[in-house]
Amino acid sequence: MKISILGTGNAHATECYNTCFLIDDRGRIFMVDGGGGNTVLHQIKHAGYNWMDIHHIFVTHKHVDHILGIIWMVRMISQFMVHGKYEGHAYIYSHREILDIIRDMAKRLLQKNESDFLDDRIHLVEVDDGESLEIIGHNVTFFDIQSTKAKQYGFRMELSAGRMLTCSGDEPLRTCVEEYGQGSEWLLHEAFCLDSEADIFEPYEKHHCTVKDACELAERLGVKNLLLYHTEDKNIANRSELYRAEGEKYFHGNLWIPEDLDVIEL
Repeated sequence: MKISILGTGNAHATECYNTCFLIDDRGRIFMVDGGGGNTVLHQIKHAGYNWMDIHHIFVTHKHVDHILGIIWMVRMISQFMVHGKYEGHAYIYSHREILDIIRDMAKRLLQKNESDFLDDRIHLVEVDDGESLEIIGHNVTFFDIQSTKAKQYGFRMELSAGRMLTCSGDEPLRTCVEEYGQGSEWLLHEAFCLDSEADIFEPYEKHHCTVKDACELAERLGVKNLLLYHTEDKNIANRSELYRAEGEKYFHGNLWIPEDLDVIEL
């Protein structure tokens, strides 16, 4: 089982793609977010995948750097369904607001014979806070992260007995939902910038956190592997080195600062 990182940047990043990724269990793929445009198709291809093999997609929230790539996926899937080239069904999971946006944009932007696949072979699956579903053979529990900006869900996936992966979306894992990250084998967490550069990037004004904050949280929760993404791109060439130097002061597990298209074995 592995995770392929399609993008690692925040909404302002231009030197890397916006944060999104694929979880791959022996060819069964769970896609999380889509970044801000059709570059997602480029990233999927250069990660070694065919977008037509993706049948399960989760969207965390409505910000453009997460949802617009999903619209491109819907466009491609529906067009290829029209021509009989996309096999089977596609499932898009999220809360009601996101699904309404996807439905509205699809009906406004796609041809009718394409948007007609909505609720036929493209299923918009509403998930509730605390609800669990089986996706690509794994139990996945969705949770409301209690964002004060836009309603946003994260998830916890059971990798195997007792081994959990937690994704908190693109905001900090708040105290009210820390239980989903407690003792996780993997925590995928945003780190907007270095704590030493917080005065430059102002992460707290944007409801984000620093490398130090994320690492202190993971240490407290007993996380084994902490993967940091959704970052600024000012020091992209040295980002891994700089983030690791700060983070290892506060977190003593395995610290991962991936680049776009990195593949990590879970």
